[in-house]
Amino acid sequence: MDYQTQINQVIETLKHDLPTLFAKDISYNIYTQDIYFQDPVNKFKGKINYRIIFWTLRFHARLFFTEIHFDLHDVYQSAEDIITATWTVRGVLRVPWQAHIFFNGYSTYKLNQDGLIYEHIDTWDRKPGEILQQFFRKGKAHN
Repeated sequence: MDYQTQINQVIETLKHDLPTLFAKDISYNIYTQDIYFQDPVNKFKGKINYRIIFWTLRFHARLFFTEIHFDLHDVYQSAEDIITATWTVRGVLRVPWQAHIFFNGYSTYKLNQDGLIYEHIDTWDRKPGEILQQFFRKGKAHN
């Protein structure tokens, strides 16, 4: 398989996996064993840890939210060896005042010469503390 065909398959896999990441596991065959991940609160290396972070997301989604969505807006090749995904996370917390969570972000995936993802960096449109503050607002969405 040539490099561009492999990248197209990675893009299709991400388009399939990301919208349901809070409900079911993703495919791990598009990532290297030593995948590096970073977001505003986590930083680690290794596919085992990568699997754990997605398990943790699903676990916390079920535990803390009555409703949670990962709205995937776009997945595209932004450079020869980079794929970018834009998205929104929104949900309703499992609290009596039904606080809403909402933030936008994008994921940058860097690919090696085999077309496998070796780095995944998430960038959010607000700081983690600002997102946490949403937990205490009564029924307010999208602010």
